[in-house]
This record gives sequence, C-alpha cells and structure tokens, in this order.
Amino acid sequence: MTEVDVLVIGAGLAGLEAARRLTAAGRSVLVLEASDRVGGRTKSHALSSGEVVDLGAQWIGPGQDRVAALVEELGLHPFPQHCEGKKVLDLGGKLRTYDGDIPSLPLLGLLSLQATITRLDRLSAEVPLEAPLRAPRARAWDAMTVETWMQRNVLTAGARALVDIAVQSIFAAMPSEISLLHFLLYLRSGGGLMRLSTIRGGAQQTRLREGTQELSRRMAERLARPVLLDAAAQRILQDEAGVTVQHARGEARAKFAVVAVPPALAARITYDPPLPGARDQLTQRVPMGSVIKCVAVYERPFWRERGFSGEAVCDSGPVRIVFDDSPEHAGHGALVAFLLAEGARRAGVAGMAGTAGAAEGESVEGVEGEAGARRAQVLAVLGRLFGEEAQRPLEYVDKDWSEEPFCRGCYGGVMPPGVLTAYGDALRAPVGRMHWAGTETAVRWMGYMDGALESGERVAREILAR
Repeated sequence: MTEVDVLVIGAGLAGLEAARRLTAAGRSVLVLEASDRVGGRTKSHALSSGEVVDLGAQWIGPGQDRVAALVEELGLHPFPQHCEGKKVLDLGGKLRTYDGDIPSLPLLGLLSLQATITRLDRLSAEVPLEAPLRAPRARAWDAMTVETWMQRNVLTAGARALVDIAVQSIFAAMPSEISLLHFLLYLRSGGGLMRLSTIRGGAQQTRLREGTQELSRRMAERLARPVLLDAAAQRILQDEAGVTVQHARGEARAKFAVVAVPPALAARITYDPPLPGARDQLTQRVPMGSVIKCVAVYERPFWRERGFSGEAVCDSGPVRIVFDDSPEHAGHGALVAFLLAEGARRAGVAGMAGTAGAAEGESVEGVEGEAGARRAQVLAVLGRLFGEEAQRPLEYVDKDWSEEPFCRGCYGGVMPPGVLTAYGDALRAPVGRMHWAGTETAVRWMGYMDGALESGERVAREILAR
C-alpha cells in the first residue's frame, strides 16, 4: 500500500494546485484521479488542423489573478476573445442586431434591464464573501428563488427574458432552481452581473492557444509523483493517525486527504466513520448545472466578413448563447453554441447525448438518425443567426457534461433555496483529517478556474498549519 503525507482526490485545477503547493512545502503527495485524464471540468479538443478548442472551461478575465499568473508560469499563450462586430439578439422570434454589451430593447425594457442590473449588484454588495449568512436578509433571500425575485422586481417581459438568459449562461441552471442568496453571493464573488456576462473587461475576455486543459497537464507533469489515473476513490477511512483511501486500483494511506471534487460527487464516496450530518446533507443538496457545448468549425470565420462578431443571444429554441470560437490566427472559423439548463436536459433525455453521433473531431457528413438530431438542431439555429453557410461546417463536436462519468454536469454545483443557510458552514470546514477543495468552495471567483486554484491554495495552507 502506498503511503504519503497527503492524498489528493481529483486531478482538476483545485486538486493539482493543492498538490503542487504541498509538494513545494516538502510534503509527499499522491493525486488520485477517477478518469483517464487530468483536467476535471477542462477538456481541450484538437481539430483535424491541429488547432485547439475547449469543450469545458474556456475563458479567463480581469481580476482572475491566480489563473493569469499560472498561465505565465507555465508558458502558455493567452489571446483575446474575438468580439468585434454586430451581435445578434433572437428575442420573441424576431432577429435584431446590436452593438455594445447590452442588447437593444424598447425604451421601457432597456430602463428595466439597467435598473435590474444596478439593483442586483447593490444587493450582492450586502453579502459578505466569507460569511454570506451574515447578510442582513440572508434567510429571506435563501428562502426564495431567483425566478421569484425576477417576477416581483423585473418590470418588463423583454428585460426578464434577458436576465433569464444571463442566469442560465452563468449557472447552467434555471432561475427557478437557484437560491437568491446563492445567486447574490456568486455575483459578489465574481465582481457583478456585467463582469460575469461580458467579454471585454469581463469573465470571457481571454482564451488560451493551447486550451485550458493544458494548465492541468503541465501542473501534473511537474509533480514529484505521477497522477494515478483510473483510480476512482470509493471509500475513505479515518482514524486518529491518518486516512486510508480505497480506490479502483488499490489502497493508499496518508496523514491527510484533500477531496477536490464537487459536492455531488463527494457524496458518492463512502466515509468511515460517516460524515457529520450537516456535511452529508450538504452533499445531497447541491446538484450540478446542465450544459452541452457545441462547436462547429468552418473553412473561415465568414460572419466576420459580414460585420458580425459571432455572438448571439436567444430566448427560445435549444441554443441560448453563441460565441466566436475561432482559433487564435483564424485559419479556420468556429462558433460555439451553448445548450443550457432545461435545454441541455431535453437534449440528453431525447437520446442525443455524447457527440451527436460523431466522434470528437469527426466530419458530420454521414451521421444519421436520432443521434444526429441535436447536431441538426444546433446547425439550424446557427443558420438562422448567421446565414445558410453556418449549416455546413467542416467539423462538428459537442460535449454533454451530464454524460461525463466523473463530473455529471457543469459548470458547477448549484444551491437551491434553503441549502446555504442550513448547511453552508459545512462547505469548507475540515472533517477530521479530510479537507474540501473545488471551485464551489472558493471565496472569490466561485465556479471559475480561478476559484478552483484559490481552493487548492486554501487547503494546502490548512494542512501545512496542522
């Protein structure tokens, strides 16, 4: 049986950051990863041209200092997300174009939208980042959904539709599924609704030439011990002297363990002795978001020639948002479409999971039957938004994160009403010799790559202080 100072469960950014900091401090560390790859909720895909697109976490924004520093340290190459040109709004079945960050609405709708953004940011400022339960209205906010708040406070249908899309885009969940307190905490954690929703100056500002999964690959390569893949943790046993983890490839023993997976996946591990009630109840109540990311690749970014940025926002149909996903030097063009929340779940239930019948990177020609239905629906939407040429990609690939065996959803865990006030104190609190990491536990940039790195840094600090 392998024996080390610290066992880390999960080779995403959180687990690898904890491992590298502990290793740098002189501790022996072994990382156990359930999957056959590192990277967690990052997954980069090489096109037939060799250029890379991200099927998971993709963007880096201002204020995400940890991930920006890591990119520089590891020698990766950032480049700006393309956003020049007209954007498309598909609202109420009508197409219109707009410039700037806020879609064009009739005057009353625009005033309502601006007032809503201002009010949400003001409310979120009342939520203490490290102690959200101390917010003056914490219990009242945690007793209602974002949907309920919207119905009471967003005055026009157009503004409600756009806020609904923004919520789905940020959480991959419906407003009816999210606690208002959790929503406000998330906004505060990331700097406000507009920063989370926009490109220039926002959370979608920068991409990586090599893809974001390369962060994890290079972090793993620099560890003293190789990551043990295909080693899903099944049981964690604690005693006064240490922790034993039984996993798919054997057993390992350590003084401490870091569980760096989302709460919903942590719930699938057996604990001996059992977890405290509050921690166990928490893991039962934080489901993952639902997202399918669809990338269509073209000979060139033809929409740019017509003055479009490649961005679109839709209030109906399977697709909610679209971005230009072209490689850095735009040798090829690419569009990425997001199926979110109910839309993603409907696509999965319909039996259209995986890559819509094509292996990752495979040409879409010849893909037939039910498995190609989602691809056809997505391309039909892109054709409506950007013209008939958008329906004829060279390559198509998509990723249903609900089908990923060791993620079971993205972007992260979503807290329904009542969870944060009842069980929030258990989110980061160590249980004996076990410490909890993952972007869901971050104070700043919760749900983002930067938040994952923060959580890994925190648990390393906790262990080193013991």
